[in-house]
Amino acid sequence: MSQLKTLLKNLGPGLLFASMAIGTSHLVLSTKAGAQYGWIMVIPILLANLLKYPFFEFGIRYTNVTNRSLIEGYLLRGKGYLWLYAFITLVTTFTMLAALYVVTAGLFINLFHTPLPVSMVALGLFAFISAVLIIGRYRFLEISLKFVVTILFLALLVTTVLVLIKGPVTMVPGFERPPIFNEGGILFLIGLVGWMPTAVEASSWISLWTLEKSKVTGYRLTLGEALQEFNSGYYMTALLAIFFLIIGWMTLYGTQTELSGNAVVFADQVVQLFTTHIGQWAYIFIAVSAFATMFSTCMTAHDAISRVSLDILRLLGPKKRDFSRRAYYAAGVLLLAVVNYLVVTVFSANMGLLVALATFISFVLAPIVGYMNLKNVMSEDLPENLRPGKPLQWLTYAGILFLSLFAVYYCWLVVF
Repeated sequence: MSQLKTLLKNLGPGLLFASMAIGTSHLVLSTKAGAQYGWIMVIPILLANLLKYPFFEFGIRYTNVTNRSLIEGYLLRGKGYLWLYAFITLVTTFTMLAALYVVTAGLFINLFHTPLPVSMVALGLFAFISAVLIIGRYRFLEISLKFVVTILFLALLVTTVLVLIKGPVTMVPGFERPPIFNEGGILFLIGLVGWMPTAVEASSWISLWTLEKSKVTGYRLTLGEALQEFNSGYYMTALLAIFFLIIGWMTLYGTQTELSGNAVVFADQVVQLFTTHIGQWAYIFIAVSAFATMFSTCMTAHDAISRVSLDILRLLGPKKRDFSRRAYYAAGVLLLAVVNYLVVTVFSANMGLLVALATFISFVLAPIVGYMNLKNVMSEDLPENLRPGKPLQWLTYAGILFLSLFAVYYCWLVVF
């Protein structure tokens, strides 16, 4: 019991990682995986979580031992590493956040029947989340997400239990599962595995949250405690991916329903089909699950990108300027909100192209970011006894090989 209390008290970076990762990859891709291909898709979901684990774990390990961010570690390895990561962050800044807010605004409209345009709801979300982050900063973010993630977990658990009790939907006569290893199936696998649990560059986000947690609490966790806390969040992301897969499998698999590629329309389809299968009374559970999933992702991503941008500016900009001050964080949050709202309104017609560009860069550079993280934790910055052990090193090499093959094949599909 005392160990559970300690874990709950220490919840922070792992919790934020979970709330950030449980976004479109889970709500859309995991659900669609179950809906189109059935239970077999549990294999790539678990494989992706396993092979990417070391890269995110290194964000906790490096920062906990050295009291430096992963981004500082990139600079110590060479300025080229930091400039590469700055480029990835720049692309993410102008695409990912805008896309997340658009999906969340659309979900809000569809799920709660609000007669407002997407741009107005997105503006309200930008204003509300920016105010929460600026006024409450890390401490309030962590406390609020404990409630949001708890509600999300319980709503998803109830939803999953309901569909399991009800049993699978009746298949249409003559249904055959679509092939996984044709061009369409492989493209879907690439999207699923590429974003499961999230993009590799988010490893530095966990690193910065770890620094902020120790600064706010005035207490630095041991490496064992920090890894235990992170693992609890990481395991939760994998478990909730399975929950979403089960919901898609039980309510859609074998119905030959034409599923939309638009995240908002797709989520509305899932909600409507779910209530048809279970009953209108169960609407609130899946509606809350869907919206809480995207809202928590928006909040954590907005905070993380602000922190990462400021850390990069601190390391590449004027040395005399202290970018850790509260005023700079507030300015960063507001600037991100304004820039991404402009992207939403001005480039709404080209949002798909912008997201495709971000996806391409994220997928192709993922093995390089993974290698950079490995270089950090295997450097002399860490005492030898606190570096990753041989099993974790071999898992890392397997992950880099996996991501490299994945990136090469993705480039080949895009180019040819």
